[in-house]
Amino acid sequence: MRRRRVGATALELTELGFGGAPIGNLYSAVSDEQAIAAVRAAWDGGIRYFDTAPHYGIGLSERRLGKALQEFPRESFVISTKVGRLLVPNPSPTGTDSDGFDTPDDVVRVLDYSADGVRRSLDDSRQRLGLDRIDIALVHDPDDHLDQAAEESIPALCELRAKGEIGAVGLGMNYVDPLLWFVTRDYPDGVSIDVILVAGRWTLLDRSARRLLDACAERGISVISAAPFNTGLLASPEPPRTGMFNYEPVTDEVLRTAQQFARIAREHGSQLPHAAVRFPLRHPAVASVLAGIRSPQEAGTNCELVADDLDASAWAAIDEVTPVIG
Repeated sequence: MRRRRVGATALELTELGFGGAPIGNLYSAVSDEQAIAAVRAAWDGGIRYFDTAPHYGIGLSERRLGKALQEFPRESFVISTKVGRLLVPNPSPTGTDSDGFDTPDDVVRVLDYSADGVRRSLDDSRQRLGLDRIDIALVHDPDDHLDQAAEESIPALCELRAKGEIGAVGLGMNYVDPLLWFVTRDYPDGVSIDVILVAGRWTLLDRSARRLLDACAERGISVISAAPFNTGLLASPEPPRTGMFNYEPVTDEVLRTAQQFARIAREHGSQLPHAAVRFPLRHPAVASVLAGIRSPQEAGTNCELVADDLDASAWAAIDEVTPVIG
């Protein structure tokens, strides 16, 4: 699988990355065996970039991913995790996590974007992953803590980068405006952003991140474009009426637009999911497309989708369709 460099670092990401939220039991449980098999299938398909976070299954995704990756040489893959949520013992467990993951709530998330919290978070993640280092550290969803993230989290990560403890510094968020705020602000000497992860905002249907990606390209900052299927609507050759778009039931307008993209893909000998996975890579700032994977079958399918690009005439026809957003 082709690779793209992260900013000015020595790191390279495969064009498709393994999103680790599903193996943290996002929405429904996945067995340990299936999670490990999904990682192996992704590896067999050529994926060498894997993303996770303490938030995903309150540590379960990190533990499973770390166990699966023990089989492979450490220098042969890149892993990213996130900071901003510490996991601490839950004083009042109810039995199940209430934040979308089907896992016991014996620990609870505590937001902490302080410099000390960032360092503690990475130490804890290394233990759960069973790895001596983490390649990319992303400040996770600091929407309500922008100043602290800019003044404490990012400088603390840059200190670790200078010491060689991590390879790249960035942010992972769902919304364009706060990411643009981080990307365009001035930082002291030695403090800089290498990469950002933006979810669901640079897709066939939602192109609201265009100005963000352009700003990143101007500054040499790489982009990881997550959620290319917009929570599932673009994952089927024919988008279903019962599908979801950005976690909401699909509207008539969104469905019609998705159906237009599906028709164009068919007319050019392809399918909608193929176009959805390849679309983000058309922007020069994008280093990798990150898709959540929960099974060996999903891993194999997604690896096949990213292997070859659509032809120029297909993209020309797609570009004539007005996206729903952006």
